[in-house]
Amino acid sequence: MDDTSPACRVVRPGDGYTGKQGLDYGAGVSAQSAGARGLCLHTLVVPPGGRGTAHLHEHHESAVYVLEGDSEMWWGDGLAHHEVVRPGDFVYIPAGVPHLPVNTGSTPLRAVIARTDPNEQESVVLLPELDALLDQRLRAAGPDS
Repeated sequence: MDDTSPACRVVRPGDGYTGKQGLDYGAGVSAQSAGARGLCLHTLVVPPGGRGTAHLHEHHESAVYVLEGDSEMWWGDGLAHHEVVRPGDFVYIPAGVPHLPVNTGSTPLRAVIARTDPNEQESVVLLPELDALLDQRLRAAGPDS
């Protein structure tokens, strides 16, 4: 096989990174690690009480499979929609849809994330105005909501 032929790659767990969204990822398959051209696949761990920041992926779809832990996700315009996500759930996030994950459980949230962006962080757009909006909404709802 010559050097220009596509090749299978095994990517061993290695260093992780903190994404623009404020979440910690275990680096997996990506353009950087395997030469992927149309996808990335990483792991995610969110500690109890941890949360990302509101963001969207401009031109790329995401899929999440939850291995362990309970979480909540707000999504859509103004983060108007809310979902509870549990182990065994699959989550599909269309390109361009704002979302914000929160680990509301007492154990770490562990998940596998796939995206159609091989560079993963390239299409991330942070939406701090939605973070502030959700914080206001949660404060107004009180601690038991």
